[in-house]
Amino acid sequence: MNADNVIRRAIVAAGQVQGVGFRPFVYRLAHEEGLSGSVGNTSDGVRIEVQGFILAVERFGQRLRNELPPLARLTAVQEESLPLLDDEKTFSIVQSQGRTGHNVLVSPDMGICQDCLKDMRDPTDRRYGYAFTNCTNCGPRYTITYAIPYDRAVTSMCCFPLCPACAAEYSDPLDRRFHAQPIACPVCGPHLWLVNGKAAAAGQTSPSPENQVHALEQAGNILLRGGVLALKGLGGFQLACDARNAHAIQSLRQRKDRPHKALALMVGNLATASVLCNLNPEHEALLQCPEKPIVLCPRRKDCLLPSDLAPDVTSLGLMLPYTPLHAALFHWLDRHTSLPPVLVMTSGNPHGEPLCLGNREALQRLPHLADAWLLHDRDILCRVDDSVLGVRPGRTVSITASSDSVEPFFYRRARGYVPRPVHLPSSMATAPCVLGAGAELKSTICLAHGAEAFVGQHIGDLENPATLAFYEESLARLESLLEKRPAAIVCDLHPDFLSSRYAEARATREALPLWHLQHHAAHAASVLAENHCFEPALVLCLDGTGLGTDKSIWGGELLLMDLSRPYWRRLGRLSPFALPGGEAAIREPWRIALALQEQNRNTISAAPCPWHDDFVQAEAAVRIMLARGINCPATSSCGRLFDAVAAQLGLCTVISYEGQAAIRLETAALPYMMTAEKSPPNWSLQSLSAEQPDTFDAQDKPVWQLDSTSLFAQVLHGQGAGQPPGLTAACFHVALASGLADMCAVTAREHGLNNIGLSGGVMQNSIMARLLPEALYAHGLTPLTHHDLPPGDGGLSLGQAVWGQRLLLA
Repeated sequence: MNADNVIRRAIVAAGQVQGVGFRPFVYRLAHEEGLSGSVGNTSDGVRIEVQGFILAVERFGQRLRNELPPLARLTAVQEESLPLLDDEKTFSIVQSQGRTGHNVLVSPDMGICQDCLKDMRDPTDRRYGYAFTNCTNCGPRYTITYAIPYDRAVTSMCCFPLCPACAAEYSDPLDRRFHAQPIACPVCGPHLWLVNGKAAAAGQTSPSPENQVHALEQAGNILLRGGVLALKGLGGFQLACDARNAHAIQSLRQRKDRPHKALALMVGNLATASVLCNLNPEHEALLQCPEKPIVLCPRRKDCLLPSDLAPDVTSLGLMLPYTPLHAALFHWLDRHTSLPPVLVMTSGNPHGEPLCLGNREALQRLPHLADAWLLHDRDILCRVDDSVLGVRPGRTVSITASSDSVEPFFYRRARGYVPRPVHLPSSMATAPCVLGAGAELKSTICLAHGAEAFVGQHIGDLENPATLAFYEESLARLESLLEKRPAAIVCDLHPDFLSSRYAEARATREALPLWHLQHHAAHAASVLAENHCFEPALVLCLDGTGLGTDKSIWGGELLLMDLSRPYWRRLGRLSPFALPGGEAAIREPWRIALALQEQNRNTISAAPCPWHDDFVQAEAAVRIMLARGINCPATSSCGRLFDAVAAQLGLCTVISYEGQAAIRLETAALPYMMTAEKSPPNWSLQSLSAEQPDTFDAQDKPVWQLDSTSLFAQVLHGQGAGQPPGLTAACFHVALASGLADMCAVTAREHGLNNIGLSGGVMQNSIMARLLPEALYAHGLTPLTHHDLPPGDGGLSLGQAVWGQRLLLA
């Protein structure tokens, strides 16, 4: 080589670059370009040194960015020139180097890839039917990783020494299993065994030749006989039963104390999914994406599955087998059933508690739920539930979203997406690490450091010690993996949330700054941060409950926020109405309907009470409470208004799970939406009125409000005129979206703003998620929605963490 034409360059690639086939990819590129040098994992990412002709090195750098492996993601690439090494002739992969602190992204767990499925289905392959097959393009990552750099020695696979055949694959840079840390085969890897109820009761739970050799067959037969199987999955245990067996479904519901909430289903392939649901290309893309989430798909009218799988909705939550164990089980079932198998696959936990993680824990906690346990000996290091996604309704704008793939609409973010970070603007690069402690329902935690915010997996409702322990466990693990400790904490304003109590205790113990951020302000900060909007904007926050700064219950709020300062104030709301009995009104929404009837008594003489026969005495008591103002806190909650309308229309007077009444109202409205939108109801809302300045937060400018009482009055009018409940429900959605958009438009003009954020659990309603952005577009405004996180409380911790970062930078 002529030294004038030869250069040597060091490249450090940061991001999701370990455990995703990045080093063999680099090795292949270097060989194709005729370069010498090396590549290895470090705590800063992957360090590459290449030497060769100038054009080849330049080409290598371009291909490095443009031809990434399927699971790799780059967040930063740094390059520097180095002196030539005269005696270097080859390109090699060198040993990993670690230190305290790193810039490496831990890869989420990924669903099994097509190549591994092909191996499992080939009778001549040594991994035929093997339930732990994986490669660098798929398999467990986050749930088996102890530390970074990501190597087998710091995973739960460290106790499975490689056999010669696996060792050869692991060491070959041109093999797709090169440095696949979970690599295994039947000779050297984890194994299955089945424990039935009788054996569990007798304490005979260890693996043995008898319970290993036919474990999959025994598990399949239990399912076909209508039993409930506890299966050790990727991020914890799952409870499975035959989704074609109505008795099995009812048994599972009774055991889990889950009478109505929809159950997720697993199908063996896309063909089966298309028989059950009307799939468009977006549904198919989400079902087949590497993350393999649960995808909400519209149920076909000719679907033959029992209706009580999802009695409150017209959709089914479908997923494809995402582990080789699932694939092996479906392969066996396929050969032993006349119809394609469909399994209920729901979280393996007692009602209201966290997922079961280990074998002993599942045997101890699930004896009343499961008839048998399908176990294995690969440890799961953290609980991660399945993610739930849908196809995004309508047309929205994202400043940060890319258009090269189908964009998910998150209902629950966990397996496959955690711990992938939410990327913040580069202006946040110097921001210290802040912990967002999350809310009470659908809780998550967030560690924001610099321009990356790591939102943890869905934890659930923080309402008992077991879930709080899971919360603390998840946070400790995230801090350990990221090697980050918070410099400050931000929590909810509500003092009784367990997340707030944790934050207060830790801030005191570690002498950390602690800020309490109002619930809806955190929602607003979250959607603005996701969209990199750090300038003044309006945000409409619509949900069920959040403690306001005036100690009342908020939930239908229009906020002005400027994240750059940071600053917020409330400019609008739904007009307040009563919650007779407080928390009891959330469980029994007929109470709210009765309260809104009372607020309309001067304009509507009589209104039906669909709940009357079931609550004669309770109704009389509630009327007295309303008349005397006893235990009737006021709320501006949009979610509670949905509940009241559902109860008034006789759709749901008592709930068995959070959000049930609003879900039934949405379901009733869907068939009538075209009618309601073509001929908008002639509802004289007179909905915008200026409040007195001293009503909110001692601000000196008026606050707008949308009249909840008038909205409810029109529901009563529609009901009195004999409208079908579904049509009245549809008209309510249309009028509410229109009124809220009008309030946004008036306020936006007053303040010279254009961006309108939309956040809160109501934005998971598919009708509102479509109508509100459309109505804002019609006013010439730009709606900003969530794209990386759920709009409900599962995304709120991001807003808390970013708010704290801005306070520290101010």
